[in-house]
Amino acid sequence: MPDGPSDKSPESAGELPTGRVARTARVGSLVAGQGLRWAGMRAANRVRTPERSAEARAERTGALVHQLVDQLGQMRGAAMKIGQVFSMIEFDGLPEDQRDELRTKLAQLRDDVPPVPFRKLEKLMRQELGGPLSSVFADFDEQAFAAASIGQVHRATTLDGDDVVVKVQYPGVAEAVETDLRNAMMLLPLVKRIAPGLDAKSLANELRERISEELDYELEAQNHRRIERIYRGHPFVKVPRVYTELSTRRVLVSEFVQGQRFEEVRRLDQDDRDRYGEIVVRFFFGLLFRDGIALGDPHPGNYLRCADGRVCFLDFGLLRDVGPAYLDGERAIARATRDADAAGLRDALIGTGYLPPERAAAMDEDLVLRLMRAMAGWYAVPGDRRFTPDAGDPRVWTTPEGEPAPGAPGEAPSPVTVDGETPVDEAAERAAQRAQFKAVRAEANRFTLPPEAVLVRRMADVVAIVLGQLHAGGDWGAIVGEYLYGDEPTTELGREEADFVAGSRLDRA
Repeated sequence: MPDGPSDKSPESAGELPTGRVARTARVGSLVAGQGLRWAGMRAANRVRTPERSAEARAERTGALVHQLVDQLGQMRGAAMKIGQVFSMIEFDGLPEDQRDELRTKLAQLRDDVPPVPFRKLEKLMRQELGGPLSSVFADFDEQAFAAASIGQVHRATTLDGDDVVVKVQYPGVAEAVETDLRNAMMLLPLVKRIAPGLDAKSLANELRERISEELDYELEAQNHRRIERIYRGHPFVKVPRVYTELSTRRVLVSEFVQGQRFEEVRRLDQDDRDRYGEIVVRFFFGLLFRDGIALGDPHPGNYLRCADGRVCFLDFGLLRDVGPAYLDGERAIARATRDADAAGLRDALIGTGYLPPERAAAMDEDLVLRLMRAMAGWYAVPGDRRFTPDAGDPRVWTTPEGEPAPGAPGEAPSPVTVDGETPVDEAAERAAQRAQFKAVRAEANRFTLPPEAVLVRRMADVVAIVLGQLHAGGDWGAIVGEYLYGDEPTTELGREEADFVAGSRLDRA
């Protein structure tokens, strides 16, 4: 959930277009209009120079992505969630300045959600709770504490005097989500244009399953309680208690936790930020590789720094259980990346479904290895690294010193040099850059995103962004190696957690 609702929240923002015709019309108009514009661009490119064609494609890609985000952001529900998932997709040909602008828009889509007026929620809550709010809560704050795509959060006090937060689903959002999920199939041709290598249909099916589950707060309460049990008594992670007896399908009640929000944490001294970053890494990677649980909403609005130094994690609606076979494949990818084993990496990518076998023969194995070390090396390759926001893509902020990185797909490559000097022939330099960019893009387009990987990749990418915003430093490869391979802990937090896990196993025995 975001840090809090926007101050600018006109009552009209609470209107949720639930009618099938109204919501389908928005998507249909978008698809039809962009389809015509894309066809016009392709026709015009037949008589343009290669440079002007590439420029026109980038302009059209940028316009399409921004219009998608704008339209979906107005609709809440699954439409907004689909827009948030765009943060996981590499957009073919989008220039870096537009990528930065898009990241800002995606952050707004995630965080700047105006709340629904309380009067629109009260009737739903009475139905869910079986009576007036006073029959369940001694006090209830009608001002929203936070707002998100499917529901919003209010503070309250139970009849027993416990401070709690109450997440309430927007009225009509379930019906709107069902329409959005059907409409998502209409977007597939547009998504394929801007991300040719993506298996858009599989992504849409995964979204359908995950978002449908996210609507069920009783299921979220079960997920929440399951993770709270895993971390009960943990030395540096806190998960709030969930009040199952007060929760329903559309209302979720959990313990209120006081703590510092992410923007406050970013102002702490570097040692505190490093420790906080390590806890974030250990929580998400530990849950994945130790417990087989991928959390799909890891943005920093979903955790707090408590007064005792623990970090409290919130919101467990978007979750997937990941099987041992798939996790072994991710371990194989990380191991091949660590060992610079290009052939092993190719086999692991095929085995996990990232690389269709029919595309593997034409793959440039060495270039793909360099791409993987640039994007996943921060957690796959041991070595002390500090994230700095100097590069455009946070996943290449920590490329090891001395190792040339081609940049993330869609990002312009570094200038070509000869004997350490920039070539005098600027035309030749531009031609070399275009060739390198084309090679990187061609390799990126060979890959797809298997359904099991949707939340896994989102988790890893968002955690990297969080570390970048903290300027956090550490041996991330060694830390994650504890969960990937069972390596011995190398930090004090790692030793504390190892003792906790050993104790928990003894208690269960």
